Amino acid sequence: MLEYKAVRHGGTFARVNRAFPSSQVCSACGFRDGPKPLPVREWMCGACGIVHDLDHNAARNVLFEGRRIVAAGRAETPNASQSAGKTRTKVPAQRVEAGSPRKGQTTQAGIPGL
Repeated sequence: MLEYKAVRHGGTFARVNRAFPSSQVCSACGFRDGPKPLPVREWMCGACGIVHDLDHNAARNVLFEGRRIVAAGRAETPNASQSAGKTRTKVPAQRVEAGSPRKGQTTQAGIPGL
């Protein structure tokens, strides 16, 4: 749902990996504190001492990771194909350059040998 809305409004959509440890990393200093049991809703960073709300900290980390993905150029853009890299039939590359013929030279149309 978010992906098509980003495309509709000219934005960029970045998909963060499900395995990204968003609730285990301190959004202030980057220290990875490890997994926490479900009842824990607040935790204190062992490195910098900041107290975090679990969900707010995870949301900040997802935002930072999304921005990092966009900066690295791996985000999906409106011009990206939905099926990019998923096609099963391979199309052979053209062997001759397309364009206008040069004076005195003949051009060959299509793929030779077919």
